[in-house]
Amino acid sequence: MRRIALLLVAVVMVASVFICLVPPSRYADGAVAPIFGGKIPPGYRDWTLISVAREKGDLNDIRAKLGNDVAIKAYREGKFPFPDGTIIARLAWSYIPSEENNRAFGRLQSYVAGPPKEGVQFMVKDSIKYASIGGWGFAQFNDGKPADVAVHSCFYCHVSVKARDFAFTHYAP
Repeated sequence: MRRIALLLVAVVMVASVFICLVPPSRYADGAVAPIFGGKIPPGYRDWTLISVAREKGDLNDIRAKLGNDVAIKAYREGKFPFPDGTIIARLAWSYIPSEENNRAFGRLQSYVAGPPKEGVQFMVKDSIKYASIGGWGFAQFNDGKPADVAVHSCFYCHVSVKARDFAFTHYAP
């Protein structure tokens, strides 16, 4: 009986050491877990506008990119890579014709923001915490709640702009 107890204790100790050696924030492919489960940065809708864009294809939306003070300072000074603490937010809307504007123009040519699309997304720069994914954590929130894990594949598209520290958006002063 004593041997079984000692064997059980040894097995638990070995398993505990193994569990401690495996980083809990990594996926099977080695990427660090994005920031889902985090919180929406307070006041982000009051951040400075970085740029706007219209996306066609599957996205088919208009979007605004906002940056916290750290992001805006880096963009204005042309500092790349972005410093830790940079946060970039993406808001998107479907777009709809503006009946008022089009009446004034006399033809269909003006579109405005319609209903919001796909929640709000964030890129958070932390070169230590997210070292294995370019120093950026990614998150999406739908109706104020963190989105499902399946939504967070942002980094793999952002690799194409590695030379700009993984940020697609150009500053439009």
